[in-house]
Amino acid sequence: MTQPLHKVHRRLAVSVQPVPKQDPAERVKNFDETYLGFDLNAAKIEASRCIQCPSAPCQEACPVSNDIPGAFALLELGDIQGAANKFRETSNLPEMCGRLCPQENLCEGACVVGFAIRPDGRSEPPVTIGKLEAFCTDSQRKELGGYPLPRYRAEPTGRRVAVIGSGPAGLAVAELVALEGHSAVVYEFWPEPGGVLVYGIPNFKMRKSIVEEYIARLKALGVEFVCNTYVGRDVTLDGLFAQGFEAVFLGTGAGVGNAMQIEGEELDGVHKATDFLVRGNLPKEHLPGALQEPLPALHNVVVIGGGDTSMDCVRTAVRLGAEKVTLVYRRTENEMLGRGEERKNAREEGVEFAMLTLPTKIIGENGKVVAVELQKMELGEPDASGRRSPRPIKGSEYVIPADAVAIAIGYGADPIVPQTTSGLKTDRKALVQVDKRGATSRPGVFAGGDNVNGADLVVTALADGRRAAAAICEYLARKG
Repeated sequence: MTQPLHKVHRRLAVSVQPVPKQDPAERVKNFDETYLGFDLNAAKIEASRCIQCPSAPCQEACPVSNDIPGAFALLELGDIQGAANKFRETSNLPEMCGRLCPQENLCEGACVVGFAIRPDGRSEPPVTIGKLEAFCTDSQRKELGGYPLPRYRAEPTGRRVAVIGSGPAGLAVAELVALEGHSAVVYEFWPEPGGVLVYGIPNFKMRKSIVEEYIARLKALGVEFVCNTYVGRDVTLDGLFAQGFEAVFLGTGAGVGNAMQIEGEELDGVHKATDFLVRGNLPKEHLPGALQEPLPALHNVVVIGGGDTSMDCVRTAVRLGAEKVTLVYRRTENEMLGRGEERKNAREEGVEFAMLTLPTKIIGENGKVVAVELQKMELGEPDASGRRSPRPIKGSEYVIPADAVAIAIGYGADPIVPQTTSGLKTDRKALVQVDKRGATSRPGVFAGGDNVNGADLVVTALADGRRAAAAICEYLARKG
C-alpha cells in the first residue's frame, strides 16, 4: 500500500533505535551474545520507520525474498506472532539470518529510509531489519516454548531422501521434504548436527541453543540425524541409493581451509581457522578426538585474513585471555569482505589491525611458533575481482611475537564426494555443477550452498536449499 506523503515524512522523522549490546569490558569475559536485542517498545518504534514503499527493494535484495514490509506492519501493531510467521513464510532460519546476514549489503543496503532526503536535511540509517527479524522470531519462540510446529502433518509417502550435510542448505531441505511427508535422513561429519551454524559460528554471534531448538523441531517432524559420518569415505552416494534412498541432496559446504603456502605453516601453534574456532568455542564432547584438546594459554595471537571468519578468530582469542591479538590483512579495510559491525566490535574489544600487511614467514623454535615475519604492502591496479591488488614494499619487513597463529584466508569445497560419485559434474575447484533448481548431472542428486557457490552466505545457502527441496519433491512426484 502506498503511504500518503505526510505519513512518509512522519516515518522518516523517526530516529533509528539503538540496539543494546554488552559493554566491551564485560563481554570480553564471556561468550554470551554481544547484542542484547530490542525490547518490544523499541522494536515497534524501529518497525514504524519502515515507509512501506510499494516496490519493496529490501525484499528484492533478500535472497529468500522475505516480506519485510509486511512483517514490520504487523510488528508495528504489536503482533509479534504474525510478524514472526511472516518471516517464516519464506525463511527456515530467520533467527539465524537476522544475526548472521550482512544486512548492510542486502536488505538494509537497499532500504530507502537509509538514503531518503528529509525536509530538514537530516540523514538516518536504514531500518535495522536484521535485529528486528531476530527479535520477532526470538520472541515467538519464547512465547511458544520452542519453534512452531505445523498444525497439520502430511501423510507419510514412504519416499526416502538423504541429505548430506546439516548446514543451512541441508537443514532447509530436510525440513521442507519432511513437511511434504517424505522421510529425511541427514548425514553429518561432525559429532553434533548443525554444520557451520554450530561449528563455524561463535556463541558471541549466535548462541548454540537457537540451533539446538531448531534441530529439536526437525526431529519432531521425523527428520533423522546420523553424525560422525564422512560421506564419500564412510558411505558413498551409490551406497545410499542401494539402501533405498530415492533422492540425495549434497550440502557439504566449503570447509577446506586455504593455506598460505609460506614457511612455517606446519609449526605447532599454527591453526586452520575452523580448528581454532571449534577448540575455542565448543566443549570437547562435541568435537572429534583429534580436536578435543583445549587450546593452550594464549599470549600473542596473530590472525591472518580479512573476512568474517578472521573476526570470529580474533574475538575468540580475546575471550580466551590473549594479551595481544593482531589481525593481519594485505589490503585496506575498504577491500575487506566481512561485516563492518564485526570489525567495530573487534576494535572495541582491543584487537589491533595491521592493514596493508602480508605474512611472509612463520618463525619457530623447537617446532613451535614464536613469531611472524610481516611485510608492508601498497595497493596497485585492480585484480580480477575489481579489488586493487596489493604489492610488497621492498625493505619493509618486520617481526612480531606470536605463540598462536590462525589462518583465515578462505575456504574451498571438499573433493571427496565428487571423487567417489560417478556421473557427477564439478569444476576444477570441486564445486558441483547444478541447474537453476539445484539438479546435478546425475539423476536424483541435487546440490546447493557453498559446495556449489564457493564460500558464501548462510542466506544464499538457505535459498539454494529451498529451491532444491521443491525440485526434489517434484522429482519424487514424477517418479510416481
